[in-house]
Amino acid sequence: MNRIKGIILGAPGSGKGTISDRIIHNFNIKHISSGDILRSNISNKTELGKTVSCYVAAGKLVPDEIMNRLIQNEMKNHIESWLLDGYPRTITQAVKLVENVEINLVINLIVPFNIIIDRLKNRWIHEPSGRIYNIGFNNPKVPGLDDITQEKLVQREDDKPSVVQERLKTYSSTVKPIIEFFKSKDILETFEGKSSDEIWGKLYPFLCKYIEKK
Repeated sequence: MNRIKGIILGAPGSGKGTISDRIIHNFNIKHISSGDILRSNISNKTELGKTVSCYVAAGKLVPDEIMNRLIQNEMKNHIESWLLDGYPRTITQAVKLVENVEINLVINLIVPFNIIIDRLKNRWIHEPSGRIYNIGFNNPKVPGLDDITQEKLVQREDDKPSVVQERLKTYSSTVKPIIEFFKSKDILETFEGKSSDEIWGKLYPFLCKYIEKK
């Protein structure tokens, strides 16, 4: 069986979490989340974690150099199939990643922005873990509570429609060079749809054929 060493890209609210879950469960692939890596290093008070926490506490983006080190340290532990989520977020990160890690597939999700804005209005989050729920198609078992810890869910300020529009504009401008970079490497595959089910209907058969061919 082919070992997928892939990345998943998608705008905030595009359903990356849902699609990632389906990929890892259907194809026995390890899910590597940059958010989980950040939280783990901060929680364990590693040297990098201490540095990262200063930026997070100040509401600043973690510099590329630090993110690159965090991800590369994590990737050393994974030689089988995996799916990287939440990284790279800049072209500098993308170039550095390819220099140090073998990547053979980049999955790019495209969902109309008006659908995303409507979706994020109904998004609730369990902040300690990063678990996400969407009222209407991914409801928590108990309204307002996390399925695993039963702790309260919160709605982020940046999920408000006006803020989401700005986030989507920012994403579009930053992801464009990343997409072009991976396209030039001939490893980019794009899947469009209005829902995760629609996208999965296209992605699943593609992955089945991809694994068979390699």
